[in-house]
Amino acid sequence: MTGATLFVVATPLGNLGDLSTRAADLLRRVPVVAAEDTRRVRGLLTHLGASPRVLSYHAHSPARRAALILEILAEGRDVALVTDAGTPGVSDPGEDLVTQAREAGFAVVPIPGPSAVTAALSASGLPAGRYLFLGFAPRRGRDREEWLKQATTAPWTVVLFEAPARVAALLRDLAQTAGDGRKVVVTRELTKLHEEIRAGTLGEMTKQLGAVEPRGEFTIVLAGSGGGAMEAPTPADPTARATELLGQGLSRKDAAHQLARELGLPRNTAYRVVMELP
Repeated sequence: MTGATLFVVATPLGNLGDLSTRAADLLRRVPVVAAEDTRRVRGLLTHLGASPRVLSYHAHSPARRAALILEILAEGRDVALVTDAGTPGVSDPGEDLVTQAREAGFAVVPIPGPSAVTAALSASGLPAGRYLFLGFAPRRGRDREEWLKQATTAPWTVVLFEAPARVAALLRDLAQTAGDGRKVVVTRELTKLHEEIRAGTLGEMTKQLGAVEPRGEFTIVLAGSGGGAMEAPTPADPTARATELLGQGLSRKDAAHQLARELGLPRNTAYRVVMELP
């Protein structure tokens, strides 16, 4: 590996007091920061009294932007990668740059800290020993239908993100797919002044959120298909889990995809297991 390092730095969701001392020290000393939103990170850097060079790096950045960051690393200068809020790469830009940096021989070092996923899980009261993170729902069509099916048939607690303008529709669709009685915890504006955490059923939350104008960033924690406490099938018995998935109404193609995801099986293996069932 070369001498330069790409640091993957978690930043506050909203409360600046949540920034770790390690992250603050790093942001004060690195020469370059690659940020999803340069205006937002400049506010944080000003708060820290830091003045590195700030480059934009987001989901729609052209390939040449990643190439520029790799050039900076090749010059021996460290780079800190940050997102709008929370941890880069978790439903935010980052994974591609991390992969390219590592493949180019640069060290990649995580600076852990705030995450909306773990914050919401910790305050949900739902089982978190095993959970599935699905990020944002597709907006329409077959992709959304398959996503909803995956979210509502998973045996573990599921964590989702949604924008305020679409959160009521998402809760309604989840209720139609999983039933009104499924437990859910809806968090809004975590760590911020107007933080709110609501717990209830999908039916209750659909009514509550449908009666107000939702604002802020939402993280939703949905109980697993067994109420959140169902034991996960063991990798040694993929046939049993495949049978369960088909029994839940999934097509063989969808069941194979879910089986591969849950048990870490190669897709062709999962497909063979499903196709061998009667």
